[in-house]
Amino acid sequence: MQKLLVVGGGFAGVWAALVAAREAIHHGRELEIELVSKDPYLTMRPRLYEPDPESLRIPLVPVLEPVGVELLVATVKGINPSSKTVEVSAENGPEILSYDRLILAAGSHLAAPPVPGLAEYGWSIDDYEASVAFDKHLQALAAMPYVPGRDSFVILGAGFTGIELALELRRRIEIHSGAERAAKAAIFLVDREATVGASLGANPRPVIEAALADAGVNLRLNAKVTSVGEGHILLETGESIETRSVISTAGLTASPLTAQLPPERDEMGRLPTDVTLRVIGVEGVYAAGDVARAYVDDENIALMSCQHAIFMGQMAGFNAAHDLLDLPLRPYRQPFYQTCLDLGRSGAVYTTGWDRQVQKIGEEAKKLKSFINSQLIYPPRDDRAAILAAADIDARDEDRTAAAS
Repeated sequence: MQKLLVVGGGFAGVWAALVAAREAIHHGRELEIELVSKDPYLTMRPRLYEPDPESLRIPLVPVLEPVGVELLVATVKGINPSSKTVEVSAENGPEILSYDRLILAAGSHLAAPPVPGLAEYGWSIDDYEASVAFDKHLQALAAMPYVPGRDSFVILGAGFTGIELALELRRRIEIHSGAERAAKAAIFLVDREATVGASLGANPRPVIEAALADAGVNLRLNAKVTSVGEGHILLETGESIETRSVISTAGLTASPLTAQLPPERDEMGRLPTDVTLRVIGVEGVYAAGDVARAYVDDENIALMSCQHAIFMGQMAGFNAAHDLLDLPLRPYRQPFYQTCLDLGRSGAVYTTGWDRQVQKIGEEAKKLKSFINSQLIYPPRDDRAAILAAADIDARDEDRTAAAS
C-alpha cells in the first residue's frame, strides 16, 4: 500500500490528511495516511488573543481516527527527499519514516526582533504554550502588590494579532484582576510603521482607529524599541515606559524544516510551489499553509493565515492523494479573500477583496467573527460521516461562500 506522510498538526496538515483520506475512501482505494504532530492537539491559533487559552485546542485522535488517519506524536528532525524518508524523535526514541508522497505543513513561528532583553522579559501569544504562560502571568499580576508598571501593558506590532490583543486585553485583565484595575490599565500598541494595521490597508483603518481610541489604547507609531528591561521598555525616541508586560506579536517565519529541502526560500522562509502545491524541484513533496509560497490567483500570494492554510491544506491533500491514486490533479486557486478583525467591545470589521472593502462593522461583523472562531475553523470529531462531508472540497467551497454572504 502506498503511503502519504503529512508533517504538521495545524490547520493545513489536519485538513490535508482529512481530504486525502476522503478521496481514497470516495474512490474505493486503499492509501496509508500518517500525520506527524509535535503534540496530540489542534490549537485554535487564531483565537489565542482571547481569554482562557487552555480551552483553545482540541484532541487530534477524534478528528483523524474515524477516517483511518494514523497520528504519530513526534518531533521531525530531518527530511531526506532523495531517500523519501523523514527522521523523527518519538516517545520510544528516534524513527525513520518512509513515504511515497510527503506534505510539509509544519507551520510558522514568531521570529521576535533582536531587541536586547526581549527574549528574557517579553511574552507572546504565538502558540498554545506561550499563550497559557501569558495568561498565568496575568493571574500573577492580579496577586502582585503594586509596583511601577504592574498595570501597564505594551504590545509590539500593530498588525492583525496586535490589534486584536490590544482590544481584548482589558477583558482579560478584568477576569483576573477585576473591573477597576482593568479600567485603569495602560495599554500601549507600538509599531515601526506610520499607521495602525499597515498590512490591512487604508479602507478598514478608520474603523480600527476608532475602536482603539474608544478602548483607550495608547498608540506609539513610527516607534522603534531599543531595549526591554525588568520593569520597563525603551523606545528610540528616548521614551521609557514602565511595564511588567511586553508582548511581541510581529514577525512570523516559516518552520525551519523548510531548510531541509533544496529550493531557495523567500524572505519568510517559505518554499516555492507550483499550481498543484508541489514543491518546485523536489520530487514527491507538497507544501501547504505557512511553509508554502503559493499564488492564490495570478497576482497575489497566500498569506500566513488560517484562511489560506485550511484551503491550501485541503488542496494539497487532494492532489497528493490523487497523485498516488493516478487520478486528475487540480490547481490551487483561492481568489476570494476576506478578513474579519475582532475589535473587542466595538464589535468587528469584515472586509472583502485584496483592497479590503469594508462590508460589515460593529455587532453584525462580530457575529460573523464569532461564527468563524467558534464553528468554521473547527473540524468535526467522532463522526465519520460528518468528517468525510467536511473533507469534500467542493462542498467546503460552497460553505465558505455561504458563510461570507
